[in-house]
Amino acid sequence: MSSDTTLYDAVGGAPAISALVDRFYANMELWPEAQAIRAMHPADLSHTAQVFKDYLSEWLGGPALYSPVKGHPRLRMRHMQAPIASAERDAWLACMKEALDFAVEDRAARLQVYGNMEKLADWMRNKED
Repeated sequence: MSSDTTLYDAVGGAPAISALVDRFYANMELWPEAQAIRAMHPADLSHTAQVFKDYLSEWLGGPALYSPVKGHPRLRMRHMQAPIASAERDAWLACMKEALDFAVEDRAARLQVYGNMEKLADWMRNKED
């Protein structure tokens, strides 16, 4: 990845982000180990998935689709009502890792995004193990 290429471009832009988020939520829906985090979401994931796609677009250096609508992400504050300990973090990361492997061809970009997500997911913990 060159210095002027964003992660958004490296992962494949909007089509890859859409595939990533769709696969992520499909994993969450199907995997027994992800049922606790699935239960934290509404039954209909369509709005949640679109918000996540918009967030990832901006977070990865692409079009600012999230903040003009939602403002500052304040992710930890927005997720405080959801009890997130290590098990929830790990289930979320497992769903995301497989989705990244599925949707992002560029290995270096995949590893960089996953590394950033690991840090973010760890920071989101708000409950003791």
